[in-house]
Amino acid sequence: MGKNKLAKFAEMETFPHVLQYPFARLQQEPFPLKGRWREDFFHNDHPIVLELGCGKGEYTVGLGELYPEKNFIGVDVKGARIWTGAKASHEAGMTNVAFLRGEIESLTSFFAPGEVDEIWITFPDPQMKKVTKRLTSSRFIRRYLEVLRPGGSIHLKTDSPFLYQYTQDLLAVNEICPRLATEDLYGTGCNVLEQIPNTQTAYETQWLSRGMSIKYISWQLPHRETFVEPEEEPEHDDYHSFSRGVVSPPSFEEIENNRSK
Repeated sequence: MGKNKLAKFAEMETFPHVLQYPFARLQQEPFPLKGRWREDFFHNDHPIVLELGCGKGEYTVGLGELYPEKNFIGVDVKGARIWTGAKASHEAGMTNVAFLRGEIESLTSFFAPGEVDEIWITFPDPQMKKVTKRLTSSRFIRRYLEVLRPGGSIHLKTDSPFLYQYTQDLLAVNEICPRLATEDLYGTGCNVLEQIPNTQTAYETQWLSRGMSIKYISWQLPHRETFVEPEEEPEHDDYHSFSRGVVSPPSFEEIENNRSK
């Protein structure tokens, strides 16, 4: 591990709003805030909103700025990524933002039934070859159901036509009607854009600069025992991460400046 990563991990240990519970630690000790996030951490009764796979955390921080009446928790297994948003929110003195370093598969170890009000899934790997790893698959939907309050909402932002179509197909086969959906959020879907938070992830800003369309879909998750997979897979697209591309994603400061214009 490089010195820069080690320094970030060391600094995150000093942040009171960062909790680091990778799988190995959960095997040794129970998570202390399960069912107690509002009382023992946020010290209020406001709604709790998760961003799963939060990366650098700029979306979590942006949501926290826009909605001070809600509590936001960014979840990601990569601690070096979380550091960016964790440091920014700490320096800004934000009390409605937290970061949790841990596995999304362990959600039920972190949150009690009905403790979460909303879930945001922002630009995950579509996992075209591994359905069980897709964050909108029936496997994960069942996990979300265990922590969401009745009628809780799920939001997906993606640049992958495959993942967008797959999610639509999964909702259809399970007879779940999307609340909002568009294949081009910043183009033909401008009416949808007006109804969701006006903030962007680092990679969303980069993809927009490359002329790529952003897809969005949200739905309320009904309480039921089973969810099934679509019978057929959508056509695979040419999705690939730009994280190692020539153009670097914008910095947290650049996103903040663009938002304020």
